[in-house]
Amino acid sequence: MPDPSDVPQAEEAQEPEAPASPPPADASITTGPPVETAGSEEVTEDDLDHEELEISELEAQLLEDMDRLQSERNDYLDQLLRTRADFDNYRKRIVKQQSEHQERAAESLVVKLLDALDTFELAVAHGQGFEQVHEMLVTTLVKEGLERIDPAGAAFDPNEADAVAHEAGDGGPVVAEVLRPGYRWKGRVLRPAMVKVRG
Repeated sequence: MPDPSDVPQAEEAQEPEAPASPPPADASITTGPPVETAGSEEVTEDDLDHEELEISELEAQLLEDMDRLQSERNDYLDQLLRTRADFDNYRKRIVKQQSEHQERAAESLVVKLLDALDTFELAVAHGQGFEQVHEMLVTTLVKEGLERIDPAGAAFDPNEADAVAHEAGDGGPVVAEVLRPGYRWKGRVLRPAMVKVRG
């Protein structure tokens, strides 16, 4: 019978080794270069200076654009004001020209009526019964701007009277007699008076 000591004993079953547990997490222990993550980039003073310079340049550009726009606005406003002034002057000039044209047309008509007015006055002077018609005609013309020039007894004014006769007298020239009255139209002499001067 074999000796029990000679029989190789079965190797004792070894328990499997438990896997090594990871070392405890320690923020102070690093095993390699730090891994940069988004948002963890360090901002240096040079970066701040660069950003401030960019902001200053943008502000300067903005101010320059504002000044340019302000200047353009002022130019447009000035052009508008000049255009409006030119238009107002043009409108006033047209109105004045139209008024003057109407006055000249009326003046031409009045000049043509002066001979008829003279005839009326002669008829009235001779008692031919035209007093009422003469008065209506004169009143109408006076309302429209006609003025009678009758300088009898006044100092002679060559701007409003023509001397067609003269008689001796003392002192300066005075209108001794009105041979034919003159007329103004809206302040302008249409026909000077025909007078006799003394002195």
